[in-house]
Amino acid sequence: MHIITIICLLLSLGYMLLIGAYAIGWARSQKFVMPAGYQPHTSITVIIPARNEEHNIAQCLRAVLAQQYPAHLLEVIVVDDHSEDNTVAVARSFADGRLSCIQMAHQAKPDGKMVAYKKAALTAGIARAKGTLIVTTDADCTAPVTWLQYIACIYEQQLPSMVVAPVIFTSDRSMVQVFQLIDFMSMQGITAAAHTMKMGNMSNGANLAFTKDVFNKVHGYEGVDNLASGDDYLLMMKISRLAHAKIAYLHSREAIVSTQPQPDWASFLQQRIRWASKSGKYNDPKLTAILLLVYLYNVSFIMLALLGFAHHYYWQLCGILILVKVVIEYIYIIPVAMFFRKMWTQLYYPLLQPLHIGYIALAGFLGFIGNYTWKDRRVN
Repeated sequence: MHIITIICLLLSLGYMLLIGAYAIGWARSQKFVMPAGYQPHTSITVIIPARNEEHNIAQCLRAVLAQQYPAHLLEVIVVDDHSEDNTVAVARSFADGRLSCIQMAHQAKPDGKMVAYKKAALTAGIARAKGTLIVTTDADCTAPVTWLQYIACIYEQQLPSMVVAPVIFTSDRSMVQVFQLIDFMSMQGITAAAHTMKMGNMSNGANLAFTKDVFNKVHGYEGVDNLASGDDYLLMMKISRLAHAKIAYLHSREAIVSTQPQPDWASFLQQRIRWASKSGKYNDPKLTAILLLVYLYNVSFIMLALLGFAHHYYWQLCGILILVKVVIEYIYIIPVAMFFRKMWTQLYYPLLQPLHIGYIALAGFLGFIGNYTWKDRRVN
């Protein structure tokens, strides 16, 4: 009993220190302000990989083509990843000279079995891109009209090799979408905080920018193209290992990209298993240690809940530690929710704790196994 209590208390202490560090990191993250009268001069190519997105691609393209960005500096490339619907037809219905479409079905097929479809689509788009700066987003995303201006501005001011920018989920306020919104918003806050505190880099391909030159310098996705996921993080890790490479975080509401959550619990779990499947490939000791701590910490609650059937003491300990978890997470998440203007989500936060603990344990375990279905493809 004493050994289990000590282990759980140590895990809780480690988690409290971690979340406390994230709270400090978020508070110290400098909000980016674009100077008055700023005029960009960087050419940008927006790459949008798309598979079976006929219901989303039009809204995404309208948002990209409506950017307050000089037309002669903007190029948009949709890369169709073997869609089985009208994605290509919808994309080509836009009569705009800045927009072009590549169909992967018409590209030369690689030797061997294709696994990294999205990486292949991005590579094809980048190969054709004319822009100095590559910006990636997803076909179910939308962005404010200031999005590219802010990306260009931080790039021109700081000259980073890569710019990581914020992403948020939309929500119809159903329980499945509220849960995803809270979980994802927390990860977005950690992305900014970890960058500030130098606790490991994180990124999301729905709002990511990097120079074409640095992409070619690290040979793109070569060496990680055997992995189905990780087009964002694994590329970032390759870039971060370059001498003099700099990764900037764009802390600005004017650059937030909105994307859709998964429509149901099964799809949500498959998405998180896909994300978790990268965990063994990080090659980042700090991030690996953090992920292990978080996983073991959440598993400890399940262990205490099960041991409670043998002795009610464990249920009492579990309840106390969950209360501590909620309090320390509130200290961190409230400023993040204010930034994203999602304070209403905090009413649900304590109620969703058991679900959050269970999903972390399950997705982490299944992600280690690495089998999941995504975009109607089975990945092993």
